[in-house]
Amino acid sequence: MIAAAVIREIISVYSKHGWTLRRVLHSASLEKVLEKESPVLFAGATIKTSDIDAAWFSRDTNAGGTAWEIRHLSSAPFALVVVIDEKSGNFEDILLDTEDRLRETVGKRITGH
Repeated sequence: MIAAAVIREIISVYSKHGWTLRRVLHSASLEKVLEKESPVLFAGATIKTSDIDAAWFSRDTNAGGTAWEIRHLSSAPFALVVVIDEKSGNFEDILLDTEDRLRETVGKRITGH
């Protein structure tokens, strides 16, 4: 299980490169580990209980649109990026599809398949 200090460092690195923490997905076990640190650690982000531990970051792109990156919260760094027009009607669907891809990829990495 990832520690709060490691998550804090991840957020710091993303922030240094112009990314904004927007959403956090965390399992019940990570929520328990973070206990009262979660509101401060994830200040300003939407927090949602999930079956995966991940953080969504975003930043504007030079070509227009917004880059959204979902970073798996684990000791082994892994992330997926999508560029989205946040005003599009399928914005949330794209984010959910990307979360599913993260689940699938992380699951394969864990099981080795």
